[in-house]
Amino acid sequence: MKTYSQKASEISREWWLVDASTMPLGKLAVVIADKLMGKSKVTFTPHIDNGDYVVVINSKDLKVTGTKMTDKKYYRHSGFPGGLTELKLEEVLEKDPSLAIREAVKGMLPKNKLAADRLARLRVFEGSEHAHAAQNPKEIK
Repeated sequence: MKTYSQKASEISREWWLVDASTMPLGKLAVVIADKLMGKSKVTFTPHIDNGDYVVVINSKDLKVTGTKMTDKKYYRHSGFPGGLTELKLEEVLEKDPSLAIREAVKGMLPKNKLAADRLARLRVFEGSEHAHAAQNPKEIK
């Protein structure tokens, strides 16, 4: 018996649609990361980027459990002394709801050369309208 290894020429990508208002942030990020990596495909090969495209709608209606709205913090640093900026989840959702989803999915992806390309296939929209209707995305329940 031989182990199957997918070639780059054999990659076929699908489009998936996820509604962010149906599940909490963590479970949403797990589902999205799984589709971006292609782990649910039988042809999964770790060193080949064979994941799918994911379209997320209703990011402004994101759900979290417990006190994460006030306790969860996002940090960034300018590179200068004293340049640490801290934002709460509720502030991030006010400013840019797609950032919370992107950061959660980025944390779920492996930290390697393929991560940037996988994250580039994630499309996040605030409302229920999206620009990828022509691709006929399949809905994930």
